[in-house]
Formats: sequence, C-alpha cells, structure tokens
Amino acid sequence: MLFTNHPRYADLTPAQYAEGLAWLRRTGLVTAMDRPVVEINDCEMGDMGAAWAVPHVQWSRAAEEARRAIGAAGEQALLRLLRRGGIPQVRHVAAESDGYGYDIDALRSPTERAHLEVKSTTDPTRLVIHLTRHEYEVMASDVEWCLAAVLVGADGSAVNVATVSRRWLHSAVPADRDKDGHWESARLEVPAYAITPGLATETWRLVPDALLPSQPVWAFQTSVPLPV
Repeated sequence: MLFTNHPRYADLTPAQYAEGLAWLRRTGLVTAMDRPVVEINDCEMGDMGAAWAVPHVQWSRAAEEARRAIGAAGEQALLRLLRRGGIPQVRHVAAESDGYGYDIDALRSPTERAHLEVKSTTDPTRLVIHLTRHEYEVMASDVEWCLAAVLVGADGSAVNVATVSRRWLHSAVPADRDKDGHWESARLEVPAYAITPGLATETWRLVPDALLPSQPVWAFQTSVPLPV
C-alpha cells in the first residue's frame, strides 16, 4: 500500500522496488536486516578506509529531493497556465494517485480533453525525460494523452512549455526482446525535431501561445514539427 499510494515512491512500481532490494542483497550492499552497508552521500573515497573501495555513487538523497521538487514545480506551473488560459475543468490527478499514467486532466468541452503527462527540467540546453512503462502503455491506448515538457525557472514558474511528439516516443522506447522480460523505465533524450513549442493535442491547443513563455530553449524547430 505504501509503494502504491505514497507520492514519495511514485517513480517506480512495487515490483521494481522489490527487484532493486533483491539486487542489493545479491551484491552485498545491504545487511541481513536490509540496512545499507555504507551511507550513500558525498563523502570522499578516502574516508571509507583503504581495505575496500566503494564506487562513485551518482544518487544522493538531496539530488532525489531536488528532482521531486522540480517535478512538482513543473506540474504546479502548468496547472496555473491552464487555469489562466481559461480551461474550465483542470484536475491534478497525480496528487491522487500514480495509477492514471498522466498528471493532469484538462477538459474544455466534451470534445476537447487532454490527459497531460508533465516532464519538468531546469536544463535549457537539452530535454531528457524518464518515461515509465505504465505511462507509455497509457499513451498507446489513450488518444487524449499528451506529454508536456516544462522548463522550470529559479522561482518555480514555467520558463517554457513544449509538446513532445507521440510518434517519436513510440519510436524511441526500448523493444522487449524476450517474453520473460520487459523494460519498466526508459531515459530518453528528446531531439529538437520531436519538440513542438506550445501545448497542444492532435486536435486543439490547450493554452494560447500568447500566454506561454517564448524563450528559445532545447533548440526546438518550429518550421516542420512532427505530429504529436
């Protein structure tokens, strides 16, 4: 129940957490009581003693908290933009559960609805996203699903908003090579040609371009955008 419903554990499925713990046990990185053998932090290698060496660890609790804060800021910034743009019904479903496979439900009319998966970053030079298997499968079956990329500024506002091509996402995710295993999460660096400025589904624009920030980021191309 904790892994399924608590927002702090929304990045992975319970099965992924279980497999991660099993791997830590196999490699001897946790004790018999499932406590870490070493504290993962920014300490120098020399502090661990000369008897054995611990590889450099990219993950840290502070970095994980910062990543979550950026994600939350991007979602809140997009919620504000949608409401400012006149969308009458905007629901932050990610605050309720991660089971939806998207973060925001925006409804303007019976024929104009969008299920927005929000990917947030503070890097204006490139757009790197992490897509879960569940998000991808929802996209594959839901024509209203749309991936919104939000560049978050220092004050938590949206510096830029763009839409990532669904066609490109379909082509970029890994292919399952065996029936006994399949990918659960993919790190994707989105090319410029797969990014369209603004926020739009295949049938309607959610927010007028005049209300969106227009700083040039991610080197996206506006001349020949891919269908989203």
